[in-house]
Amino acid sequence: MIRRRGRAALAASLALVIVLVACAPAPENGDTVPEPTVVPLPASIEAIGGAPFVLDDRVRIGGDPDAAAALAALVEARTGLSVGASSSGGAGIELRVDRDGAAESYRITADEASVIISGADAAGLFYGVQTFGQLVARDGDRWVVPAVEIDDAPRFAYRGVMLDVARHFFPVETVKAYIDRAASLKFNALHLHLSDDQGWRLQLDSRPELTEKASDTEIGGGDGGFFTKDDYREIVAYAASRHLIVVPELDMPSHTHAVGLAYPELAEDPVITDAVRETVVQFHGALPKKGEPYEGLAVGFSSLKIHDEATYDFVADVFGELAAMTPGPYLHFGGDEAHGTAPEDFAEFVERTSRIIADLGKTPIAWHEAGAAPDLSDETIGQYWGYTTPTDGMDDKARAFVANGSKVILAPADAAYLDMKYDAGTALGLQWANGPTSVRRAYSWEPGGLIEGIGDDEILGVEAPLWSETLRTASDIDAMAFPRIAAIAEAGWSPATGTNHERTWRSFRERVGRLGPLWTSLGIGFTAADGIVWVTE
Repeated sequence: MIRRRGRAALAASLALVIVLVACAPAPENGDTVPEPTVVPLPASIEAIGGAPFVLDDRVRIGGDPDAAAALAALVEARTGLSVGASSSGGAGIELRVDRDGAAESYRITADEASVIISGADAAGLFYGVQTFGQLVARDGDRWVVPAVEIDDAPRFAYRGVMLDVARHFFPVETVKAYIDRAASLKFNALHLHLSDDQGWRLQLDSRPELTEKASDTEIGGGDGGFFTKDDYREIVAYAASRHLIVVPELDMPSHTHAVGLAYPELAEDPVITDAVRETVVQFHGALPKKGEPYEGLAVGFSSLKIHDEATYDFVADVFGELAAMTPGPYLHFGGDEAHGTAPEDFAEFVERTSRIIADLGKTPIAWHEAGAAPDLSDETIGQYWGYTTPTDGMDDKARAFVANGSKVILAPADAAYLDMKYDAGTALGLQWANGPTSVRRAYSWEPGGLIEGIGDDEILGVEAPLWSETLRTASDIDAMAFPRIAAIAEAGWSPATGTNHERTWRSFRERVGRLGPLWTSLGIGFTAADGIVWVTE
């Protein structure tokens, strides 16, 4: 929480830290000190009083070179100032990894003379740099960092964003830009939804027909596309440089119409339900037909052949090759909305698929529907996408993963799905998840109180999915993600609601509103949503 007290002496030793400083002009007594602004809210933040640290082009950075480069780029984008490494003396910014504290934690001490940022590991130092970027504020004709002490660590180990590149395909540069945006809010996982009825988006040597025959379409009849193996490796490496893992998802046994274009012998005929017909009427287009590309929005009509051993050869091939390309611990196999698959067949498929992935040395993740299977691999993590008030036994399925000794990832659709409309007038997005999702609704849920019987110890983390049925461009992604993505970041990183007087909607709406100028300087085309106290410069 934000507390105020008299000036505290620096307690941290600066041994082994290269201190590079330049003489910055001292502020006059009585200058207005900008309010510290940090999202997600730190575990502890104290305004210590006194004059702020003044940024100008004489300030120099010492310590970890990777963090220094990130900080210099952030300062330049925000202020236009060029700060860099130097051996001259004076006031400056010091960066270090001190191996002290919880994973991903960091500390910042800023006063008139200097700024010290230390991380328990490289990720913690990186997050400290991101917080520093938020603290930088304009004060009249100068740039300053308020005198502050921050001691911060994440609440949950997994803090994810999901990007759907299947309904509409997005190129590598767009994915990398989204990684940058997510990392700035301390997310540490990128869940890539790589396959769906509309297209298969990853080249695999073991099954080349998937991209040769099933990648050149998308919703509305666009060109589609796919990532080569080198593209995927580039995304994985870029994410790692920002301290994110990649969690690839190949969705099955449903959401597999595109698989049938490449390997028709593996796919059942589409099951056309009233729900499918209603979706076609609402959004236009045609009913799905076997062997023809699907460009509509309906879900749940497709299925792999559950009782054909060739299906499991396919599963072993695609996930085996994907595992070899993915250094992170998780492989996601979907398992949602299998409305065209009999319940007993669905259970057999997800049980066998979860064990195939576990045998590859990876931890399986599945959407919460897979919790209905009695013999799921015990280590399988469940991803809950039901509502903040669970319906239709969705909470029972989520609890099943915990009963197996595993954990859950929380992504309630009516709060965390970033593709929902902000309000009825929003041009992009859908509103099936209990209507539009305002920023306030995205913020006003508590992970530890979402599902009865599932507390912090059973929660791996939270995720903010962004489905792309209505999104086609990087600008569309920005407009739908920001500012609601910041609300989910706070749910994953910050202390629980009720434990900190700043962990409230009232505080958040003011803090996130003060990030508008930073986001603008970083080229983020956020939506100036209602309910936020937006600040301009």
